[in-house]
Amino acid sequence: MEKPIIANREVTLHIMRSFKLRTKKKLGQNFLVDEAIVNNIAEAAELSPEDTVLEVGPGIGTLTQALAETGAKVFAVEIDRGLLPILDKTLEGYSNIQIINQDILQLDIQKELGEQPFKVVANLPYYITTPIIFSLLEQKLPIERLVVMVQKEVAERITAAPGGKSYGALSVAMQYYTEPTIAFTVPATAFIPSPNVESAVIVCKRRTKPPIEVDEKLFFRVVKAAFSVRRKMLSNALKNIGITGEEAVAWLERANIDGRRRGETLSQEEFGRLANTFN
Repeated sequence: MEKPIIANREVTLHIMRSFKLRTKKKLGQNFLVDEAIVNNIAEAAELSPEDTVLEVGPGIGTLTQALAETGAKVFAVEIDRGLLPILDKTLEGYSNIQIINQDILQLDIQKELGEQPFKVVANLPYYITTPIIFSLLEQKLPIERLVVMVQKEVAERITAAPGGKSYGALSVAMQYYTEPTIAFTVPATAFIPSPNVESAVIVCKRRTKPPIEVDEKLFFRVVKAAFSVRRKMLSNALKNIGITGEEAVAWLERANIDGRRRGETLSQEEFGRLANTFN
């Protein structure tokens, strides 16, 4: 028997009526109702039956279904206990899905998924996008690829090049860990309820090793300080790392970087040079 496609407006509305489901704004719940977009996300993940995939926030199972159809083993982490009976119904018949009722920020992922490499695919709640992405990357998990839907503005920040308004600490960090690209944008009309912003799907290929050799902790301290006051010159902004103005000037000279520049003009390599010449 053919399974109904959850990523269909009428099917989603039927599920919501049947379970008397109301979306929870505080959890950023917006359900995708565009089958083509859901299939495009699954395709961007490049999944096969040999793959393991971690999904964050399956909701009513819209994207989960498309991921399971690839044959991959799907671990779907859902924080909302009220959605569990719905997922049991909408995803019944799929033997390659495991639902985990936990907060992704508290979950011991390696304990659940084991040591094997895996991919992350998710329609992330916008209010907690950055903490989730960084939590996943900073744990040094064997992630091969992240394919996530985020607010379009966040996608532009993640992929931004030096010199533009969107470029910031998030750009530097994401490009340190991954090679991110925007795959496609998603209109607000593709969701129930429609959010107030446009969305975008980003594909982040995990780097086998960072593009620069640095003390990682110090590198991110330097980046954070450089962007702490966006419109200030580096010679002033870098004092926020806990040094005097004179020390900041001497440090910039050692790194051969003009202290009159602003943080948003520095490339990743220049941030690396700053970290490596900090004394």
